[in-house]
Amino acid sequence: MIHAAAAAGADTAKFQLVRAAEILHPLSGTVDLPGGKLALYERFVELERDAEFYTELQAACTEAGLTFLCTPFGLESARMLHMMGVEEYKIASPELNHQPLLREIAQYRKPIILSTGVARLRDIAETLDYLEFLNVHAPIQLLHCVTSYPAREEEYNLRVLPTLHGIFGLPVGLSDHSMDPVLVPALATILDAVTIEKHITLDRTDNGLDDPIALDPDEFRQMVSEITRISDVLAEADDEVDYHRLQRMLEEDLRLRFGEERVEAVLGDGIKRLAPSELRHYGFTNRSIHVLSDLSAGDELTAERLAVLRSEKNLTPGLHPRYWEVVLGTRITSPVKAGEGLRWDHIIGPVTDGTG
Repeated sequence: MIHAAAAAGADTAKFQLVRAAEILHPLSGTVDLPGGKLALYERFVELERDAEFYTELQAACTEAGLTFLCTPFGLESARMLHMMGVEEYKIASPELNHQPLLREIAQYRKPIILSTGVARLRDIAETLDYLEFLNVHAPIQLLHCVTSYPAREEEYNLRVLPTLHGIFGLPVGLSDHSMDPVLVPALATILDAVTIEKHITLDRTDNGLDDPIALDPDEFRQMVSEITRISDVLAEADDEVDYHRLQRMLEEDLRLRFGEERVEAVLGDGIKRLAPSELRHYGFTNRSIHVLSDLSAGDELTAERLAVLRSEKNLTPGLHPRYWEVVLGTRITSPVKAGEGLRWDHIIGPVTDGTG
């Protein structure tokens, strides 16, 4: 796959360093994916590999002329990548609010790519404020994303790219899970996306989690060719006015090829909001504080008894990870079942209005 990606024109090969316990509780249940219903925690355990596996991937990328990029999901995986000497860190959308992970990676002083699926504008702002508080001076890039597999192209609202750039002053790219190899990546390139992330597979009928929604090498090559063509045209601009003229010309070409209505639907209105397919996942896919085992009233909350996890659909979300340091050392006032999200009433007891 690494060599197929390189031959298709990719610059970078991105992987995921999976440690199931960093992502989910064993009681997280199942999820419906394109390949069918899946027991989440068990599947993530199956995906775990040792450090040597990732070192071999890194070497294979170097041999193929690709940059090695890998997503950590917790402190252990981040530290493993740091030991490997990786030069950049990609934070997946559900981990955008994982402040303990962000704090760890901030220490490495390396560039960070933040994916923004299942996130509201205020979530992005809080993460960037937190990184500023941590005194991160390394380059930061945002990736606009619709966290749905596959994602409906009309949910992409690509005019959000210049919106995010205008608000935060950061370079913005696209993580694309739509199925057409050209339309969404091409429009994003016209709108100055600095990165296009896209799944690749050798065979869409294989049993990988993302194989059904990935591009095969020929489709990937088609995408790269289109992106390169657009980038070359824009590079010929004499000045800003000419640049905008070329953008309009390229956009008009896509309107003629794909249809006015379809292109306009993909472009959207540029207002950052949750896509319709993401609404039901907000608060469940994002991270929150969960208890790892059954706790009784009076038990102290320690780092060994808590974790910052994705709730998914089977567990109740807990407190935002921003409260991790606040709750450590406190004692709970009522029993909490294993896997459940930690709430304020577990710590301070029920709140009444004083009327009895």
